[in-house]
Amino acid sequence: MIVPDTKWTPELTRGTRAKYQALAEAIREGIVSGQLTAGSKLPPVRELAYRVGVTPGTVARAYSLVTDEGRLVAEVGRGTYVASPKRAQAVQDVPLINDVDESTADFRSSRVPDVGQGLLIDDAMMKVATSHRRRHINYPTDQTDLEAREALVGWLDGIDLGAFSSDDITLANGAQNACLLTLMAVLSGPAPVILCEELAYPGVRHAARLLRAKVVGVAMDDDGIIPEALEHAYRNHGGQVLLTVADVHSPTTITTPMARKKAIAAVARKLNLTIIEDDCYGTGRSSTPSYRALLPEQAYYISSLTKSISGALRFGFAVAPQDHGAALRYVGQSAHYGVSQPITDVCTNLINSGVAAKIRTNVAEVVEARVRHTVNVLGRWDLKWRVDAPFVWLTMPQGWRASSFMAACEAHDILIKAADEFVLPDGRAPNAVRLAIGTCVSEHRFRAALDEINRLLAEPSGRIDN
Repeated sequence: MIVPDTKWTPELTRGTRAKYQALAEAIREGIVSGQLTAGSKLPPVRELAYRVGVTPGTVARAYSLVTDEGRLVAEVGRGTYVASPKRAQAVQDVPLINDVDESTADFRSSRVPDVGQGLLIDDAMMKVATSHRRRHINYPTDQTDLEAREALVGWLDGIDLGAFSSDDITLANGAQNACLLTLMAVLSGPAPVILCEELAYPGVRHAARLLRAKVVGVAMDDDGIIPEALEHAYRNHGGQVLLTVADVHSPTTITTPMARKKAIAAVARKLNLTIIEDDCYGTGRSSTPSYRALLPEQAYYISSLTKSISGALRFGFAVAPQDHGAALRYVGQSAHYGVSQPITDVCTNLINSGVAAKIRTNVAEVVEARVRHTVNVLGRWDLKWRVDAPFVWLTMPQGWRASSFMAACEAHDILIKAADEFVLPDGRAPNAVRLAIGTCVSEHRFRAALDEINRLLAEPSGRIDN
């Protein structure tokens, strides 16, 4: 359908504002008054410039400003239109949380193995409840969460973060929330850009969509992000932040080695890119310094207790760059007034008592045992793994496509994630799947499911996607 240009001609009021701002205000008033109805096409830039007596650049700038506000829609080759007043439906994406069904071998989500931490958390709650500290009434503050931040300094003792203290730490409701807070602290402008690995945890897409940011994938190899590709992506798309998982990358299990980290840090320093390092799968020990240690003035480190203690606690944190701690805590306060004080106190008790460390050790032992069993069963296939990563990355053998293999597994009550779920918009999915070994089924069901996966991999006939 061809929509003719509207004959609307605005009257620019005189004042101290720039002409493009006055024209933008006139467009807004035209939309509100009904002179410009939803779907109507605005005059071409040069035509309106002639009518109003301004330069085409002034009109283009006004159109761009009102388009960024969502009141206009610009379509390449067709023109600029008044946007519909209806709010856009939220774009559906893969869920970040899957329902727990103990009758199904669910290899989709990286759940924490049950090592009895539920009862230990209950015990910590009872101790907090009987402490009579009387601070579970008012809003949390920098003072009431200071004890937790000080406890985290010790908790992070095995990670090289450079010089830091409790003043640099901001509490969050899990690592995903910490990621959002740091992005809110860094991103600015009407069209921010986030750079990240070309294969990324779906939470990256969710965070970008919430912040109305564009996410651009950066090419990877077996050592992680390629420094030259990072610079190329920046030159072509811009970007204010690199969001990266350098220690235990999901879904590939890749660890970025020291030499590569230094090269990436050098690119970030040259381009003035902030780095946010997500270490949610961290085990409390790292063989290489964090980006915050390499770039103390422009790198954040985020993690949580979710993957090592319990996903139910929703307790995460971010270590800000030097002299940015107070500013990040202000962002957190603006976003959610702070983390729940009872949860903060329970997690502090778990850390200070040493219980959290024992749980982390026990979880790591179960993860290692399950990974080793997985490798024993599936070792003849193209498998990437490490004993401290709660998932493996399986490239499909000849005759299988990830999508059809996922459907074949589901027919046997086995749920897995295809590589498609980790691909960014405009990206290409490798022919692979991720298997998270933290499924909540019994050990017997877990082993039986792996045997079934192994059998299916060996029998692709009749299931090839040509």
